Amino acid sequence: MGLTGGGNAVDKETSPNGSTPRNRATLADVARRAGLSKTAASMVLNGREGTRLSVEAHQRVFAAAEELGYRPNVAARSLRTRKTATIAFVSDIVATTRFAGGLIRGALDAARERDHVLLITETQGDAAFERYAIEAMLDRQVDGVIYAAMATRRLTVPPAILGGPVVLLNATSADDLPCVVPDDEQAGRAVTEALLKQGHRHRIALIGRNRLKERDPEVSLAAEARLRGIRHALSAAGATLYAEPSCREWLPEHGYTTMRGILDRPDRPTAVICMNDRLAFGAYQAVADAGLTVPTDISIVSFDDDPIATWLRPGLFTAALPHEQMGRRAVEILLDGEPGTPCVVPMPLRRRKSIAAPRPH
Repeated sequence: MGLTGGGNAVDKETSPNGSTPRNRATLADVARRAGLSKTAASMVLNGREGTRLSVEAHQRVFAAAEELGYRPNVAARSLRTRKTATIAFVSDIVATTRFAGGLIRGALDAARERDHVLLITETQGDAAFERYAIEAMLDRQVDGVIYAAMATRRLTVPPAILGGPVVLLNATSADDLPCVVPDDEQAGRAVTEALLKQGHRHRIALIGRNRLKERDPEVSLAAEARLRGIRHALSAAGATLYAEPSCREWLPEHGYTTMRGILDRPDRPTAVICMNDRLAFGAYQAVADAGLTVPTDISIVSFDDDPIATWLRPGLFTAALPHEQMGRRAVEILLDGEPGTPCVVPMPLRRRKSIAAPRPH
C-alpha cells in the first residue's frame, strides 16, 4: 500500500540528531506575529467566510504562517471536522500497468488540487489481501474510496466499503454506485465513420469478435459497446461488415493469425477495424508479410491508444481511452457527492495515418 499526493506535516518533528523533538510554530505563534487573535488567524487560514478583517490583515496572517513554517495539526482538525483529507484508491492491477497508469495520474492531480492525499493499494486479484488493504485504509478514516479496474467491466464491490462514499472507476456494479467509464459505443461509431468518410463501405472487416467478452459484463463492457457503435454507424450508412471472424484473445498473435486468414480471401477488405491496438499490431505484421502496406492497400483503425499505437508505422488511427480524465472525474464526483448516474467520458480520436481512401477495386 502506498501513500502519495499533497499532505500536511504533524506539529512536531524529530531534531537532526534523532533525539529530542522540537516544536513547530503553533497557531498562537502565527496570531502573535500577525498581531491578531488566535480565532481570527484560524478563520483566515481555514478560509472561513464572515471575517471582517482587511485584506492587509489577511496578508499578515499568511506572511506570518510562511515565515514561521506553520502547518495545521491535521489530526486535531480531522477530529473537529470528521474529515481526514485522504482518499483510498483500490485497484486490481492499475498501479503496475503502464497503459492504465493515467487513471492514477488523473486522480492524483484532482486530489492535489483539492488538498487531498491519495492512499493507493493494488490487490493483484488477491481477495484476502484486498480485505486486509481495505480494512487498513478504513482504519485511517479515509473520506471515501475509489474502486478501480484496469479493464472496463462490472465488479462485485466489497461490502466493507459500501458504508461510505464510493466511486467506481473504469467499472460498474449492481449496487447503483456512482461510476466513471469510457464511452466505448461512441468510439465504435467514430472510428467506423472515419472509414466511411474515406469511402470505405462494402469491404470493411472486423477483427476481435469474442463471445465471452461480448456476453459477460464481468469480463468486459467494452466489447459489446464498441460492437454496438460499429454496427450503428454502418447501419446508418446502409453498409454491413464484410467479415468478422472471432478471436480467442485480443493479443497481437491473434490479430496476426486472423488478419492472415482475411487476406487469404479472394476479395480482400479495403479496411479493418481492430477491437484493440494489440490486435492491430498483429494485423500490421500480417499485412507486411503479405507484401501489402497500410494504408495504401488496407486501412486499419482501432481502440485504446496503447503506447504501441504511436510506434507503429504509419501511426495507428485509434480512439483513446481517456484514463487521466476518468481518474480526475472520479475524485471530483467523490468529493462533490454527485449522484449515482454513470459518468461516461468521451474517447478522443488519435487521427494518425493508418487510413486512406480505398484503391480502385
